[in-house]
Formats: sequence, C-alpha cells, structure tokens
Amino acid sequence: MSETRPAPTGLRTGLRRRHMTMLAIGGAVGAGLFVGSGAVIKTAGPAAIISYAVAGLLVLCVLRALGEMVVARPVAGSLAEYARMALGPFAGFTIGWLYWYLYVILVGAEAVAGAAILATWIDLPQWVLAAALLVVMTAVNLVSVRSFGEFEFWFASIKVAAILVFIVLGVSYVLGLWPDAPGGLGTVTGHGGFLPNGLASVFSAIVIVMFAFGGTEIVTIAAAESEEPGRAVAKATSNVLWRVGLFYVGSILLVVAILPWDDAKVLTSPFVSVLDTIGVPAAGTIMQAVILTAVLSVLNSAIYVSSRMMYVLTRDGDAPAGLVRLNRRGVPVRAVLLGTVAAWGAVVASYISPDAVFKFLMNSIGVILAFVYLAILVSQLRLRARLQREDPASLTYRMWAHPYLTLLVIAALLAVVVSMAFMAGQRSQLVASVVSLLIVAALYPVRRRFGARPPVTGEQELAAASPRT
Repeated sequence: MSETRPAPTGLRTGLRRRHMTMLAIGGAVGAGLFVGSGAVIKTAGPAAIISYAVAGLLVLCVLRALGEMVVARPVAGSLAEYARMALGPFAGFTIGWLYWYLYVILVGAEAVAGAAILATWIDLPQWVLAAALLVVMTAVNLVSVRSFGEFEFWFASIKVAAILVFIVLGVSYVLGLWPDAPGGLGTVTGHGGFLPNGLASVFSAIVIVMFAFGGTEIVTIAAAESEEPGRAVAKATSNVLWRVGLFYVGSILLVVAILPWDDAKVLTSPFVSVLDTIGVPAAGTIMQAVILTAVLSVLNSAIYVSSRMMYVLTRDGDAPAGLVRLNRRGVPVRAVLLGTVAAWGAVVASYISPDAVFKFLMNSIGVILAFVYLAILVSQLRLRARLQREDPASLTYRMWAHPYLTLLVIAALLAVVVSMAFMAGQRSQLVASVVSLLIVAALYPVRRRFGARPPVTGEQELAAASPRT
C-alpha cells in the first residue's frame, strides 16, 4: 500500500505566460459577441460600434485598477481579497459569494447553451448532453490548473482565429476585393444614418454591452497560480484595449458595413448572416462550431473561477473549512465539485421551469458584475492610499490619472446601474440582482455567528499579504 502524502498547503503555479495571455483574450471574447451583438445593433444601429468602444474603455479602466492591486499584492481570489483588505470582512464576504454565485449560474447556463448546439448534431436529450459537458469540463479542472490553462489556451486560439478570418473576409468584401462585392460603407449611412435611433439608443446599448465584457477579469484571479503574476497581469490588462478594438469594434463595424442594421437577420445571428451574404459555404455550421467553442471556453473558465473563489471564501472562514483542502496537484477538488453540483441545479431548472426559476436565476446575475466592478474601484482607492503610505515600492503598475479617473468610472457605472431602473427591458435584471445582493448581505450575520474564526480586518489582511517570491 502506497504512502499517503499530505495535501499541499497552497495553490500551484502551473499557468504559463501563454496561458495567461490567452486567458485574457478568451475572457474578452465570449459567445455574446457572436450571438448577443445582434440585439445591440438592433438597438443603436451602426452607432453600436460607439457603444462597444465606450463600454470597452470603462472595463479597461476597471481592469487597470484591478491590475494595480494584483501586481502589488498577487493573492488567490483577488476580487474578494481586495474588498476584504480595503473595506473589511463584510465586503470580502459579500463580493466573494456574489462572484461565486455568478459563475456557478454561468456554468449551468453555458452547459444548457452548449447542449442546445450539440442537439442539432447528436440525437440525444439535451439534459444528457448538458450533463456530459459538465462532466467533461469538470474533469479537465480536476486534473490540474495547467490542464485548465491548456484547454483554455486552445479554446481561445480557435475563437481568435475565427474572428481574424471573419475580419479578413469582411474587409475584403467592404473594399470590393471579394467577387461580386459592391464595396464601400454605404450600408452604414444608408438606412437612416449612423444614428438612426438617436443618441439615447447608444447609451441604452452601452447598458447591454457593459456586461458582455464579463470574464476579462479572470486573468487577475488566475494570477496567483501563474509563474510571473505581476508581469503576466500587467501585460494582459495593458493589451485589453487593442483586443477590444480589433475583436469587438472592428467586427461589429464590418457587420453593419455589410448587413443593414434593420435587417431581420441581424437579430438572429449577425455573424452567420454576414458570412452568408459574402457567400461562405456552410457558414452556419462553421459558426455553430465556433460558438460551441466559445461556450465551452466560458464553461471551462466558470468552473475554474467558481472553485478558486470558493477556495478563498473557505480560507477566510466564510465557507465550510472542509472545502479548502487541496489534492497533491494543488487543485481544490471539493470546491470544484460543489460548484458543478450547484450548477446542475440551474440546468435542472432550465428544463423543469424555464420561464420562472431559470429566468429568475439568469436575471439575478445580470448586474452582479456592476457590483463587483464598483467594489474593485472603491477598493483601489482605499488600497492605493494605504500602499502609498506603507509600501510605495509595490506600486509598480498604477491606475491612470489617480484618483480622478477612478472616480469618473465609478460615476459612469452608477449611471449605468441607475439607468436600468428606467429601461423596461433591463429593470427585471436590476431588481433580481439587487435581491441577490441583499440575500448575500443578510447572510453575513450568520457567518459571524457560526464562522470558523472571527473576521479579519482590512489592515491585518494587507499586512499579511505579500507578493510571491
């Protein structure tokens, strides 16, 4: 009988620089670009490119603020940890559980979406296909963090390759280099102008687009398991701008340049419709395969993120202590499995009660990212002031125009959240997400009563945290 080795005491540094780079790209490009962009174009017309550009800049600023903290203090589960350091244990508890809940529901939702695509090719019940996807991607995450990173590297590579091919084909068509292509940008201004629905529609679209960028922050969570956390995060967050410009703004510009924004096909699947217009054979099948890859990428990342956030919650005494245990490969197995089991509840709800329970679950995570982004920015303000006093040498990667830009982005995010209360299509998401926030906040007194140890103050956390050597 072999000797039993003790489990490691910390997460392993198994992610390489190429993994971190593609994690950042994969996080910025989800299935929402290929499918959800149709609703944005329908709302704002060709001016949707402005909506994507503005939303992308806001998210870039949030990532820069988060990157400053990660480079100064690279710790696992950075989002919750920085809220704890800056604002106290209540904030760490609330943000950590909200973020875990967000990604657990996403795991279930992406499994359902992937099953719907597979059902067009495989004659099996969709719940069986959803279960199979959950099992496969959970197994990937259970092997090691490098296994997760390797799968995400190839998933992201496929997405990037697909977008680059789309851009090359689209540019050729717009420039008139494609056979029988009319060329030019007449479609952009020929159907009611660049702003057919007015300036207000651009802002309304920003509200929709804002949360399409969710996932870009995953690279900062993975930093604690990378070989060079500070350098990897600095590089990844610095490169977000050109990725957003190329992948989102560039591809959306080509969509509205080739396909009239008021064409009914825009709302169904804009990328497939553009490829059909250009004349690409089997465009629908090719795009379905790409979308499936994007879904699997999000599913893979969501399982990873939920498990690491649970690991942090457990380590801080905000979740049952047994979930913190790691196996010999440095994987929090129990945290991974808990997230998968909880996600399966969302899958069941999608088939048993799609219009009630599952709809509420999806609405309840609609604005959580806004709450998380606000917590990141407020934490950056507090920690920057503290680090400037106590450890200025750690501030090698800084937020631009501090503190004015941080305050401006906070005001912009608050404007986005408040505006949702006056938009019929977004109000239900705001209400359901606020309910989620209140429920999690209300559970904190229970944590104080039955938690493994008393809450740790922000000052103590900051003193205890130090960069990896």
